[in-house]
Amino acid sequence: MSMWLEWARLAVGALLLYLGAEWFVAGASALAIAIRIPQIVIGLTVVAYGTSAPEVIVGIEAALAEHGAVALGNVIGSNIANIGLILGASALVKPLVVDASLRRRELPVLAGSTILVCLLLLDGVATRWEGAGLLVLACLYTTWMIRATRRAAVKIGGPAATELPHSVVHLAGNAQPRGLLRLSLKTAAGLALLLFGGSWFVAGAVAVARDLQMSERVVGLTIVAVGTSLPELVTSLVAVRRGHTDLALGNVFGSNIFNVFLCLGSAALVRSMPAPLTAVAVDLAALAFMTALLALFTWRGRSISRLEGALVLAAYLVVMVITLLRG
Repeated sequence: MSMWLEWARLAVGALLLYLGAEWFVAGASALAIAIRIPQIVIGLTVVAYGTSAPEVIVGIEAALAEHGAVALGNVIGSNIANIGLILGASALVKPLVVDASLRRRELPVLAGSTILVCLLLLDGVATRWEGAGLLVLACLYTTWMIRATRRAAVKIGGPAATELPHSVVHLAGNAQPRGLLRLSLKTAAGLALLLFGGSWFVAGAVAVARDLQMSERVVGLTIVAVGTSLPELVTSLVAVRRGHTDLALGNVFGSNIFNVFLCLGSAALVRSMPAPLTAVAVDLAALAFMTALLALFTWRGRSISRLEGALVLAAYLVVMVITLLRG
């Protein structure tokens, strides 16, 4: 297969991942509303897990195909891209408001999940038992988030945070028995696109790595990581342009936490992934550095300024250059 066809397969796989995630989240969310599940529960479960679906599917597909370096590189690279690329670009458009609850609740979890990745890979392998443990943490974190958000809603006497898009609520509100079947089919189609797109995306990424004489680790950290983060980048930029800067920042925190607990956990549970410390030490150091920058800017003020966004984006570019030079 020619190199152009391999790049086309990679691009088509990325497009199918995006469309699959959109259909899956919209269909599953509307279906859940139609059967009277509270919006806050949907927002923190179906939507939160659904937006991580591309990374999860890519990780599982890579692990099944014995390309563990791609799966691990995707998790580490996506978290670095979420901070450096998504947060940096969003802050350049408009300063990002830092909610007090974000500092108090999500920041410690984000820092802890980053430290946990480093600790898990000290022995040079992410085992199935460790993957199962990460999935348990994903469930515990989701349960804790639902309870914390409900308590906050009761305290302020208003609706719970994390409301769903109006289009999803409207779609669910019009769902008659015949409509429920349509929503179910849309959800199933979204899942099928995710699975098919993930397979193409991983195969294309591995083929491109061979053609460019790049290691699978580097492809996972760069091409795959950026590809699976593009939907979140678009979502965050749109949210910022509409004035919802807190959503953009929350998206970065939530995505990074779920990437560790859910995406790495799923991939490791499918197949143990060797990760020699000599190969990933610099990548883990880069992840720790970018997370520390985010923590510093989040903790020190009520907003992340354009200058701080530019610094984060510049740090990301430096990390990418070092990654490519190391090979």
